[in-house]
Amino acid sequence: MSRAGVRVGVGTSFRYDGETVEVVEMAATTAGNEVVLKDARGRLLRLSLKELLFSDRAAINPDGSGPSADDEGEIASVVLGQLGEAERREILERAEHVRELLTGYRSGSPELAREGEPRDEYAPSTSLEARYAAKAAELGVSSRSVRRWVTAFREQGEVGLAPSQGSTRKSQVAVDDRWVETAVEVMVEHTDQSRPSRTMVIERTRARVIARFGEGVVPQPSRATAFRLLEELERRHPLFRLSTKRNRDIAGRPEGPYGKLRPTRPGEYLLMDSTRLDVFAFDPLTLKWVQAELSVGMDWYSRCITGIRLTPVSTKAVDVSAVLFQSFRPRPAGRDWPRHAVWPEHGIPRTVLVDVEGATGPGLASPPLVPETLVVDHGKVYVSEHLTSICRRMGISIQPARLRTGRDKGPVERYFRTLREGLLQVLPGYKGPDIHSRGESPEDDAFFFLDELEAIIREWTATVYHCRPHSGLVDPGLPGLRMSPAKMFEHGLARAGYIEVPRDRDLAFEFLQTKWRTVQHYGVEIGRRRYSGPGLPEPGVRSPYDSPVKNGWPFQVDPDDITRIYFRDLATRAWHTLVWEHAPSAEMPLSEDALTFARQLAASKYRFPDDRLAVADLLERWNLGLGTTIAERRMALRLSREQAAIELPESEAETVVSLPSVRKALGQDEQATELREPDVVTETGDDDEADLEDLAGEGDFYADVLEDV
Repeated sequence: MSRAGVRVGVGTSFRYDGETVEVVEMAATTAGNEVVLKDARGRLLRLSLKELLFSDRAAINPDGSGPSADDEGEIASVVLGQLGEAERREILERAEHVRELLTGYRSGSPELAREGEPRDEYAPSTSLEARYAAKAAELGVSSRSVRRWVTAFREQGEVGLAPSQGSTRKSQVAVDDRWVETAVEVMVEHTDQSRPSRTMVIERTRARVIARFGEGVVPQPSRATAFRLLEELERRHPLFRLSTKRNRDIAGRPEGPYGKLRPTRPGEYLLMDSTRLDVFAFDPLTLKWVQAELSVGMDWYSRCITGIRLTPVSTKAVDVSAVLFQSFRPRPAGRDWPRHAVWPEHGIPRTVLVDVEGATGPGLASPPLVPETLVVDHGKVYVSEHLTSICRRMGISIQPARLRTGRDKGPVERYFRTLREGLLQVLPGYKGPDIHSRGESPEDDAFFFLDELEAIIREWTATVYHCRPHSGLVDPGLPGLRMSPAKMFEHGLARAGYIEVPRDRDLAFEFLQTKWRTVQHYGVEIGRRRYSGPGLPEPGVRSPYDSPVKNGWPFQVDPDDITRIYFRDLATRAWHTLVWEHAPSAEMPLSEDALTFARQLAASKYRFPDDRLAVADLLERWNLGLGTTIAERRMALRLSREQAAIELPESEAETVVSLPSVRKALGQDEQATELREPDVVTETGDDDEADLEDLAGEGDFYADVLEDV
């Protein structure tokens, strides 16, 4: 058997810096072992033995045959790894026969001799020719085959006895390379187009080959061969099997390897994105079935959801600011939430900071943190002037994702899929992810209001998503440990040792929308609404601002709660709250959309309506016409169950129905004797005013859909 080692001593030949040198002397010195080399011109060179053996400048010249890294064929582990169990046993048995032929023992050593070894025909005293003949007769093969086994075993060991592997290109369809290249060219041209048929691709390829190379120059494959070729080319450039959107995503991948941002602590990157939910909801403002759009913020390191916002039809910039604001000031946890889903009020997990006094108090729905970088797409709501200026003011960097590259925000996209598969498909009104999965009339089953659906999503995220282990949350030091987002947040906080939190709670007012108005003797008027309160400057006092309105003052307005606005005193720098004159009639936060709709209702019923009458009429309609009592909820639930046409998985249904928000919305809470008012938490936003033109243009088909309930 050949050897991989070479003896190094006097007379050993090396290649050093491109020249052939020979060792003429070896000596041990105080600096270490050294050698003296002599080149072809007789010059002497003194080097350390370590430099000669391990430097890239030197390489040994072997004096005999043996294994080398540039030998043809694969390494032993690759060859043996392609064999089945039966083939491996056959090779081991054949190696035993070869060792018995050469040494007389199947193990190859007299110390491990088996019973009856060595046999007479394979005794060391027997000639090698006789042993060849005896082994060939024993195995029933020719003597030439035995000699070939012995030669291969001496050179490569057991690997030399493995059957030769055929060409790895056996599955390749035998077609001219020019025809294949043209077919790939035609397939690439259809990347951004609608999916063609295989027949059309074949016909276009044939026509282009004839036009490019001439008639009869390139052999044309048969129809069956062309179809088999396209099936193989589908692996290189998908075109027929996957969806066209998926094919474009695969075609847009970079040719070389690409990296990604790797968060090292909570709050380093905050992913923000919006998606259209696959479920219908009921809008209490317009009294119509609408599609809901969800905007979320996710901490990339821990996958914790820090902000949730559900809007009808589409998302506006004010909704994005509300999601970002929830990261600064999280929403309070629900009253019925389990203990493991509630975060302490200070936001630091109890496993990291033990807080005995606050252990039983109210908690938060998510951990508070100030993100260092926002990862967003190129939507107008995410690159608005107000949001970018606030991020610059807060010291938050904005990292735009690449165009049409969903994998740049992969974790939040995976959350949307988990939300659909784990929650939305169990709720009534689920319409499926695409038009091919849609039911006959899913809107007939929808009876959740938008605020109820948002509460359900928020609770499911806190109680299920944050507490369920994720396969993508792995600590490199413990690759076998699977952690949930809540545990990953604790791990990251303990690892980093700190967390970014807002330094001033009044910074939240900077997320709101700014309105420039003059101060009158009755207060401030915004959108035909009059506000007054302490802290306003005296009428007639000149404004120090260069405002777009003459002598105008800045006021911060929350479009989701128009019952109050905010003003900052220039002298004390303190914020003051100004209340709408009709706020006592509302008794709850009232949005700009709701007031516009209330004015439309009042104008259709009364000759001389005002805001107080409009708000009172709207509240009466909400309380009487939308079925908010438990009995009416149960009627709607029974009706939706009778209309349900698809059986949902029991495991997911049991998980979702057990949520307190779902039980309360469905009227299944038997212990509740009266309907409790939900906690009112104001969400804040930024620029875009409410787009109300579409409300006036909508028909009133659904306006009285529930009046007869």
